[in-house]
Amino acid sequence: MRVVVTGGAGFLGSHLCDAIIDRGDTVVCVDNFATGRPGNIAHLIGQPGFTLLEADVSAGFDVPGPVHAVAHLASPASPADYHRLPLETLAVGSRGTENALRLAERSQARFVLASTSEVYGDPAVHPQPEDYWGNVNPVGPRSVYDEAKRFAEALTQAHGESRGANVGIVRIFNTFGPRMSARDGRIVTNFITQALNGKPLTIYGNGSQTRSFCYVDDLIRGIMSMIGCAERGPVNLGNPEEFTVAEFAQLVLRITGSSSAVETLPLPVDDPTRRCPVITRAAAVLGWEPEVRAEDGLRRTVAWFRSRPDEVRLASAADQA
Repeated sequence: MRVVVTGGAGFLGSHLCDAIIDRGDTVVCVDNFATGRPGNIAHLIGQPGFTLLEADVSAGFDVPGPVHAVAHLASPASPADYHRLPLETLAVGSRGTENALRLAERSQARFVLASTSEVYGDPAVHPQPEDYWGNVNPVGPRSVYDEAKRFAEALTQAHGESRGANVGIVRIFNTFGPRMSARDGRIVTNFITQALNGKPLTIYGNGSQTRSFCYVDDLIRGIMSMIGCAERGPVNLGNPEEFTVAEFAQLVLRITGSSSAVETLPLPVDDPTRRCPVITRAAAVLGWEPEVRAEDGLRRTVAWFRSRPDEVRLASAADQA
């Protein structure tokens, strides 16, 4: 297969590129490096079967030659990034998704949209099955990301229904692992960099809100399975092992051996109080379930950050600026 991965230099996109190459297929990585990082794909440059196309998918792009699948992962994904790039986030969810769909349709290729658990908003149903419609504030501080993904899902579904396109949607829950940016503002990176720098771990709210953490290797297996089948979805991909934020902070402290304190700050507006996937559909249609326990994945992620002390220190300096 020749697979186009939009956002291929991002955290998830670069791991997906690795999996495609490792399987013996070829990949075209499309990225404008608004949030993707050249270092994430540096090891792939020059390898047979890997092509980098530097382009903004929202502005339009073309991939000459055969295309067998398009995995649309391009989008700012962390609050720090989509707050910094709100219009770009909406553009890649709308025009970017349309352009990626058109490429797939021209090539009669499989199209897989990387959506998000954020479409559930601050859920009134727990845990979250795919048939739950969500509780999203359309004009709140998280809306540019939430609504961009909701629109992308609707657009993908419409192309499947009205044009017969071979489309699929995965809803990705909190995923972590090597190649995350130390400054992306998400709970895993915040806690790890704070612990390694000896800074207080910041918990927003009282710490009773919950999250479920999926290690990146498991997530990529799920996306690869979705690329290889005809399932339309949406399909939740995440680890149903649920932690309170306070519990996860203590786990990070234990694994890092840090003596950092824990401090609480006000809960941000529209921050979800509970987040946990129902994954029975993934098991049934993809034969997928997570294999890596969150604690084991966290140990690997901490080791990766320890190997990059300069990046960890810079994250701390940025927080203080």
